[in-house]
Amino acid sequence: MRSPAKLKLLVFALALAAVAVLAIACGGSKANVRKQDPNSPASKLVDVTTAAAIKRDLPRFFEATGSLTGDEQTDVAPQTSGKVVAIGVDIGSHVSRGQMLIKLDDSELKLRVDQAVAQLEQTKAAVRQAEEKIGLKPNQAFDPNRVAEVSAAKVALDLADKNLKRAEKLIESGDVSRSFYDQQRAQRDQLLQQYEAALAQARQNFAAVAVARTNVANAEAQVALARQSLSYAVIPSPIDGYVTERTADLGEYVSPQQKVATVVRTNPLRIRIDIPEQAIPEVQVGQSVSIATSAWPDKNFNGRIARIAPNVSAQSRTLTVEAEIENSGNVLKPGQFATVRILQSHSEPAVLVPTRAIVNESGVNRLFVIKNGHAEQRLVQLGQVEGDLTEIKNGVAADEQVATSNVEQLSDGMAVKQ
Repeated sequence: MRSPAKLKLLVFALALAAVAVLAIACGGSKANVRKQDPNSPASKLVDVTTAAAIKRDLPRFFEATGSLTGDEQTDVAPQTSGKVVAIGVDIGSHVSRGQMLIKLDDSELKLRVDQAVAQLEQTKAAVRQAEEKIGLKPNQAFDPNRVAEVSAAKVALDLADKNLKRAEKLIESGDVSRSFYDQQRAQRDQLLQQYEAALAQARQNFAAVAVARTNVANAEAQVALARQSLSYAVIPSPIDGYVTERTADLGEYVSPQQKVATVVRTNPLRIRIDIPEQAIPEVQVGQSVSIATSAWPDKNFNGRIARIAPNVSAQSRTLTVEAEIENSGNVLKPGQFATVRILQSHSEPAVLVPTRAIVNESGVNRLFVIKNGHAEQRLVQLGQVEGDLTEIKNGVAADEQVATSNVEQLSDGMAVKQ
């Protein structure tokens, strides 16, 4: 029989041998796996297509972003209070200037017009009565001597003047007595007073005519105001454009402080951008611009610089420029975000590559130049975009071949197949 110590030693030796065999087997398996790795760069070539970087003169422009706004936009509010009895438009409706947006109840306003007209007729009757009192015809110039009472008093006064002058001559020759002369003189003085009183009364009566005519003018003004208030029952559009908001509903009571609709003119549209200080000499009114939007990435819209601010911002050192964009088809909408380009008067040489050759990762732009069957990574700085080409400011020279397909699968130094 074997001793227990020898048995333990034998078991331990067998365990060590089993562990060694297992380690050799695993190591051999892993080595085989590595040799058969199908993803190894040495065992796989990436198929790529290439295009040559080209060099050409590129028109230069200023590029900025901004939001489109309507040429005109107005919030419409009523000029009188009332209940809404009719609605002529809704959001998106096209309206012409003067077209009805909202109509208010006008029954009370019509009564005010009728009342003002009646008052006007009453004042006109008072004028005719005052004119007839002094014998004045409509549109006739006032002459107090044409008034009957004044005219009669004037005739009597003229006769008394003649009798007095005759008595003066007769008293000198002694043909009449002194008392007769005094009697003629007293009669003339009395008739003179009557004439002056009639003249004053006629003028007073004409003043009443003037007051009555003033009352007519006031009444006519009241009629005009009443009719104007009646016209306020129809709330029109102040401009041609589209309704962007309608806040009044049928049956609602509105007041002059309440907006009932918003109308915007969409052709042309406006956009404001900021121009750097050094570029100010390159910008002038009438200069052509183009814009692009994310809604229409393959389409440019043309316009012109319409207004230039008179001052440069002290904070940003930029000049605010406002452009008008043609929008006859109403494709563009106010509020859209747009990129604006202002073409400069000169061109500069630039290197361009297909945009699809560029890979952007975390804000870093790179592409791969293919040389001797291998991909060479270049970090690049981008410039202007011209159709499907992008300007490369550094990192690539003209005529170098850049990968344009499977660029996401490439890495620096990787073998490729063209």
